Amino acid sequence: MNLLKALAAVSSMTLLSRILGFVRDALIARVFGAGLLTDAFFVAFKIPNLLRRLFAEGAFSQAFVPILAEYKNRKGHDATQTLVNQTGTALTLVLVVVALLGIVGAPWVAYISAPGFQDEPEKFALTVTLLRITFPYIVFISLVALAAGILNTHSKFSVPAFAPVLLNVAMIVATLWLAPYFDPPILALGWGVALGGVLQLAWMLPHLLKINMLPRPTRHFNDPGVHRILKLMAPATLGVSVAQISLLINTIFASFLDTGSVSWLYYADRLMEFPAGMLGVALGTILLPSLAKHYADDSPAEYSKLLDWGLRLTLLLALPASAALAVLAVPLITTLFHYGAFNALDVAMTRQALMAYSLGLVGLILVKVLAPGFYARQNIRTPVKVAIFTLVATQLMNLAFIGPFRHAGLALAIGLGACLNAALLLHLLKKQQIYQPQPGWITYFMKILLAASLMAVMLFYTMGEAQWWLDARFMDRVVRLSLLVGGGIALYFAALGLMGFRPRQFTRRAAE
Repeated sequence: MNLLKALAAVSSMTLLSRILGFVRDALIARVFGAGLLTDAFFVAFKIPNLLRRLFAEGAFSQAFVPILAEYKNRKGHDATQTLVNQTGTALTLVLVVVALLGIVGAPWVAYISAPGFQDEPEKFALTVTLLRITFPYIVFISLVALAAGILNTHSKFSVPAFAPVLLNVAMIVATLWLAPYFDPPILALGWGVALGGVLQLAWMLPHLLKINMLPRPTRHFNDPGVHRILKLMAPATLGVSVAQISLLINTIFASFLDTGSVSWLYYADRLMEFPAGMLGVALGTILLPSLAKHYADDSPAEYSKLLDWGLRLTLLLALPASAALAVLAVPLITTLFHYGAFNALDVAMTRQALMAYSLGLVGLILVKVLAPGFYARQNIRTPVKVAIFTLVATQLMNLAFIGPFRHAGLALAIGLGACLNAALLLHLLKKQQIYQPQPGWITYFMKILLAASLMAVMLFYTMGEAQWWLDARFMDRVVRLSLLVGGGIALYFAALGLMGFRPRQFTRRAAE
């Protein structure tokens, strides 16, 4: 399979999911605004999401996929099926226990994750209720992550990439049609999250059956691969947790700031996740199985070339995305969220956070490419050490920035921390001679920087005044934003074309 086509397929599914995600968030902003109700929901939704990223999509996938690829390449179908059965059963048992503990301990979870809510009993009680509704989501979505690892190892990238669409559909339905039947209406969103987890798992099962890899319950856990996965998961959990713990600590800090701070950070983070998901998550998804196969085949030269390909593609796409997010902050926020209860102050505050986040977008996406360079080799310790250092540095920046910049300072610390993480990972990959840069990097970088700068200048001088975006009608905003985005993309790639860039230069096949 052509990796560029695979990236396009995964990115297109991610684009659909992100578009529906923005529709979802625009509806939430319109119906609920940015205040007590949304602060409570976003905290409650963040906790199961945190656990999902720690134990499922994060640590579990990074420990599971390389070993699964090794079994598939070296041991055959029967041994691979045994590994899948035992891993799936063990994961399910652990998840059920975690979900039950979360439901019972919801008040303690709420206090730890948002201690500032204690001063507002109504907000605190609502957060506890929403936590109890959303915690079972961790069971379903983590099993979805198991299925995604299996399907991605078999180069079925599009199926898992489509699954998040179903969560957004469930939450949109909850916002538009179920909310009036709940008191308070925000509870409908909690049930929408739970329903989304069920729908995603149901979507994956037939595709697992089609490749004859549907996990089956078992009472045995004696496969050596399961023990290796568990051994790798402990440090992987710590490594993956850094970014999530930083976000959680940001929520704790934000809970002491002005009401709405949690929501402003959330909406800005959603905009940043759009390119991060389309590029970083998509690249990491398609790179990890191929890197693991190259490692299993003892092909260090191909391993290094694949990493170089990923880094070049990241810079090509992430740098202009970062510039566009910063320049078009007001057009993006007003077009997506400035309706109903989401007022001009919310636009201004979310803009501050988005501009701060945009400074770290390239670093955030690079981490998604560089970390698999270690994980595919079943080396978890090195990125964990980097992650711990980054966590400490990020919290020191939080303390330094929160005073002068308030909630935007928290976003700035996250972004700069991601850049530090990426720089350290790159340094260590080169130092350990895992990655050897291909020739021409300086020229390559300067051409991309020039093209992105031309695009940013054009967008700045053509986007118009902020007041126009605040006052304009929805369709006028959509049309003008579409023209700006289309024009920016056209100018950027036209400039690259004039400097000699061609799509065929980025063609690369997946490891078989």
